[in-house]
Amino acid sequence: MKQVLIILLTTIFLFACNGSQTVQTTNPSYPNDLSYPNEPSYPNAPSYPNKPVTDNSNLQPYSPKPDDATLTRGTVFLDYAEILVMESYPMQIMLVLNGSLPTPCNQLRVEANPPDKQNRIQVEVYSVIDPEQMCIQVLEPFDANIELGSFPAGHYSVWINREMVGEFDS
Repeated sequence: MKQVLIILLTTIFLFACNGSQTVQTTNPSYPNDLSYPNEPSYPNAPSYPNKPVTDNSNLQPYSPKPDDATLTRGTVFLDYAEILVMESYPMQIMLVLNGSLPTPCNQLRVEANPPDKQNRIQVEVYSVIDPEQMCIQVLEPFDANIELGSFPAGHYSVWINREMVGEFDS
């Protein structure tokens, strides 16, 4: 019994003396570019320059696609459309759309044209579908935010499918 107690006390003493570890309280130094270890990189991520984007097809998932020519154009049921003026410099305009597509197989397309001579921004909202595809006949709701970009100083109106939805001053 005495031997077990001595072995137990010796073990505790050894662990108490050798078991202490140094804890580093300072953060490790990172490179000046603020990159962190194991942080994913996105080499194909779009950049956002300080000028208006002219080719925004990679930024707008609802822009017309090259293979749309093989698809049938359909309708869209718009329930809500709003113009948002973002508090940024330069001021950015966003169009918020809410509605339904005729079926879950329809794909939303939004085509925003540059302002005309009367500062009207014409926006076409429609859907496309493969005519050979079988699909359940039920409405598919959608919410979409469309970046219209920034505009020179002036008074503008936004029209969706030939109906005015609002105005803004830039």
